[in-house]
Amino acid sequence: MTARIYLPARSAMQAAQAKDKWILEHEPESPRESEPLMGWTTSSDMKSEVRLRFDTKEEAIAYATRNGVAYRVEEPKPRRRAVVSYSDNFRPGRAVPWSH
Repeated sequence: MTARIYLPARSAMQAAQAKDKWILEHEPESPRESEPLMGWTTSSDMKSEVRLRFDTKEEAIAYATRNGVAYRVEEPKPRRRAVVSYSDNFRPGRAVPWSH
């Protein structure tokens, strides 16, 4: 069983750079099943319920190697942000002229 080490993405409600923690979670060993009486999903895999949080990626890797857990590190995608200012609407060299 391998574990996934990743930095979660920010939610849409977070505007600032959040100081997120790295998460180590195990991949499921068996698929989830639907319980026939209530319709709930169930699984016999208890490790899929465990999510460990670490301050740094190195701490998560050290924990996985110390406990003999095979792991896969997923690096976060670089955040792209276009710097747009209101005055760019009235710039003389604008590609599409201002229509108002």
